[in-house]
Order: sequence, then C-alpha cells, then structure tokens
Amino acid sequence: MQNYLEFEKPLAEIEGKAEELRALARQNEAMDVEKEAQALDKKAENMLAELYKTLTPWRKCQVARHPDRPNCKDYIAALFKEFTPLAGDRNFADDHAIMGGLARFNDRPVMVIGHEKGHDTKSRIERNFGMARPEGYRKAIRLMDLADRFGLPIITLVDTKGAYPGRGAEERGQSEAIARSTEKCLQVKVPLISIIIGEGGSGGAVAFAGANRVAMLEHSVYSVISPEGCASILWKDANKMREAAEALRLTAQDLLKLGVCDLIIPEPMGGAQRDRKTTLANVSEALEKMLADLLLKTPKDLLSERRKKFLDIGSKGLAA
Repeated sequence: MQNYLEFEKPLAEIEGKAEELRALARQNEAMDVEKEAQALDKKAENMLAELYKTLTPWRKCQVARHPDRPNCKDYIAALFKEFTPLAGDRNFADDHAIMGGLARFNDRPVMVIGHEKGHDTKSRIERNFGMARPEGYRKAIRLMDLADRFGLPIITLVDTKGAYPGRGAEERGQSEAIARSTEKCLQVKVPLISIIIGEGGSGGAVAFAGANRVAMLEHSVYSVISPEGCASILWKDANKMREAAEALRLTAQDLLKLGVCDLIIPEPMGGAQRDRKTTLANVSEALEKMLADLLLKTPKDLLSERRKKFLDIGSKGLAA
C-alpha cells in the first residue's frame, strides 16, 4: 500500500479513485471503467510531475524521510554480492544502527558501511531508527582500518537523523567516537565514496562522509542539524521548520553549488520510493563511474585531493 506524504494528499485522492474503479470492475466483469481509470491515471501523473517539479526544501526533507525509500539494507542486497557482515567494535557491543562488511561490487572487493533505519516498527526499534551510538562509529573505524590495510575501496551509505543523543551514548564518548570516525575518513589511503541516500543529519552523517566523492540522491538532504532542531534553537519554536529548511541550504542542489557534494543522482518522478528498481540502477551506475575514476589515482593523490576538497567547501558558493 502506497504511503502518501502530507503534500501528496490530493494525489492520493485521485489515485485512490482510480483504484476503486478497477476494484469495482474486478467484482463485476460487466463494468467497463478502464477509460475513466486511465483518465484519472493521467491526471495523477500530471499532478505528480507538478508537485515534484518545484519541491521546497521542507518538502524535500519529507521525501528524504519517506518510510518507503530504499534503505541501506536494500542497496546492499541489490548492488553488492557476497556481503559478509562484520559486527562489533571489539570494545563494548555491536550497534545494529550501523551495517558494515566485506562485499563485491561489480566483482571488485570493497568494504561497505551504512546507517540502517529499519522498515517496520520492530526493525526500526532494533536499529534505533538509524541513530548510531559510539560503538557504531567505533565499528565503522575498525572496518575502515581493515579496508585500508588490505587496499579495499570504502563505500558508505548515509541515512540518519543524527547520532543518538542518549545519556548512555554520551557516557561512552559519543562526540569522541564521531570525531575519530571523521578523522579516519580523512586518513585512509584507499578510495572512499559516500552516498547520501536519504537524510544526512549532523555529525552522525559527517562521520561517514569525509570522502573523495560525496554523491546525493536528488531528493536527499544533508545538514549540520535537522530543520526542527534548528528552529527550536533559533526561534524557540519547532514549527518554524519550513523557514529553517530554507535557511540551512540542505538540498542536493544547494550543496552541489557549495561544493559539499560532487554529484546528484537522479530519482524517478515522485521520489525513490515510487520506483526502487530505477533508483537502485541509477545509484549503481553512478557508483561504478566514481569508483572507476578513483581507482586510477595513487594513495597520495587520494589523500591530497580529499584534503583539498574539504578545505575548499563553500568557496564556490561564496565566490558566486
């Protein structure tokens, strides 16, 4: 069953009516409603194109958070072969909000790491809604070290509201773990590619995105704080999230101009959740091109280019 966002409610009514007509026809074979249903389909298609042609930053946040978007687990299952999960930080526990392990991408050995939000109530609770604790980031550091030792390219899939802010996480050194994960991204001598597949929030996302190439899906977002959190701080009112989303410049289009991301991966009309197969194919194609380019570079070049990339962030936007 299709889940509709708040701004898609008029679309839901039209598509619902088309489905009702077809359901009646299935119950009564004498009824011929296909012409009327196709007219409604066409109207819905035009409305969908109109809605997604001019998405505001806040609506893009809603699309990025859509519960039906492909998540980390979906990408790993579709794009990688022989995935072997690796668990634990060798210190405290295994954080299920972070998936990681050895795999093959187009028959090339790689290390893949990502945030996993879950797909239903049970899995979302188990995965802590993709909000990692310190042990999750320390697991990621361990896997990046392993990849660096064996010369394996690293691919990270970012989809989190941010690191978990609970008391236990803070007691176990949340900020230190995030900082060291960010540092490790900047130190590895192998190609590092990061793809923002949904919501890239706060340091919890940055910890995986200190990459040679940062790509974003067309309707994904990436920001130092959520619009609600920003509004609560600036205006003491979380309901001003729309104004905050505008000010944060968190869309893929804005971040490409600022030099924060290097590539926008197109999504099907209506977002990744409406056509998973096409979305996965688009990500695979982009990943293949980025990886082929980076594999031609020496470890020294990878390090120096990565350093320069992050020192130059914002300069393009400021110059403009």
